[in-house]
Amino acid sequence: MLLEPLQIRSILLKNRIAISPMCQYSSIDGFANDWHLVHLGSRATGGAALVMQEATAVSPEGRITLDDMGLWKDEQTGPLLRITRFLKQNGAVPGIQLAHAGRKASNVSPWKGGKELPGKDGGWITRAPSAIPFRDTDPPPHPLTGSELHRVATDFQMAAQRSHAAGFQILEIHSAHGYLLHEFLSPLSNQRTDEYGGSFENRIRLLTEVVDDVRKVWPAELPLFVRISATDWAEGGWNPDESVRLASVLKQRGVDLIDVSSGGLVQGVKIPLGPGYQTPFAERIRRETGILTGAVGLITKAGQADEILHSGKADLILIARESLRNPNFPLTAARELNAEIKWPPQYERAK
Repeated sequence: MLLEPLQIRSILLKNRIAISPMCQYSSIDGFANDWHLVHLGSRATGGAALVMQEATAVSPEGRITLDDMGLWKDEQTGPLLRITRFLKQNGAVPGIQLAHAGRKASNVSPWKGGKELPGKDGGWITRAPSAIPFRDTDPPPHPLTGSELHRVATDFQMAAQRSHAAGFQILEIHSAHGYLLHEFLSPLSNQRTDEYGGSFENRIRLLTEVVDDVRKVWPAELPLFVRISATDWAEGGWNPDESVRLASVLKQRGVDLIDVSSGGLVQGVKIPLGPGYQTPFAERIRRETGILTGAVGLITKAGQADEILHSGKADLILIARESLRNPNFPLTAARELNAEIKWPPQYERAK
C-alpha cells in the first residue's frame, strides 16, 4: 500500500511517501539557491510522490533565523520556479509549508549555536500571543494586537498566492512545534483575555482565520494541509482531545489533510520516543473525524510504513531524518516490499 497512489482533490500522488519539510538554514534574504534545488530535487529523483519545501517564512519577522527560506516578497518566487519545475519533471508533486516562528524567531542557525540572535547582529523583537518567552533567557516577546493579528493572516494569504505563482501544488500551514499558530492554540503560551485567548474556540481563532484567508486564494482544486502538534506533552497544554476537535473544524473549512506531529512548545518535557511514536495521534484523528492524516516521527522502515497504512492509522507517510540518510528511500522501500517502482532512467543500471 505504501506504493499505491493517493488522490487528493485534483492531485494524484503516485505513492504514499512524502518528504517532510526540513529547515536547511541555507538561504540569504529568504531566497532559494542551488542547495535547495539539489536537496529537494534529489528527493524527487529518489521516488517520493510529494516533496515538501521547508518551513517558509511569511514575513521577515516570522523567520526562525536569518538563514530561513521566505516568501514575503514577489522576487522570492523566481528561484522557486526552477525547483518546482524540476520536481514535476521528475514525477514529484511540489509542496510548500508556510510558517511564522512567533516567539521562537530571531535565533542563529543550529550549527552556529542556536542561541538568541543579538540585535547588533540583526536580531529583532519576536511576536507571540502573550509576553511569555520560550526560554527563560529570552526577552519577552511582543503580544500581537488586533491589527497585527490581521496582518499575520494577510501575510499567510499573500505567501499562499506567491506559492501558487511559484508552481507549488500542495500547501501546508505550519501550526506545530511551538511556532506562532501553535502558540495561540496552547494555554501554556496563550494567556490572552480577548477573543483570541481563553476558550478553545478563541485559541483556534487565528489559525481558522489564516486557513480561511488562504483557502480564498489557494485554488479550490489544490490540496491544503495543516501540520499540528497533537500534544504539548505537558500538563495544562494543548492535548489530543483538542486536536481531534480542531481537525473536525479544519475539515469543515476546506483542509484536506492533518499532518500530525507533536511537541515543541515548551522545554524540559518527557517525550516517549520510539518507532512511530506519534502515529497513534494520526490514527485517532483519522478515525474520529474522517479527515486524511499524515504520520511522521521515527518512521524508518518500509515495512513499518506499509503497516501504518494497511492498518488504517494514516493515509500518507512523511519521511524526515530517514530521507536525509537515504534520499532514495522510496526506491529502496520498493525493493524491501518486493514491489515495482519507476526509477529515473539515468539510474536504472543500479536497479
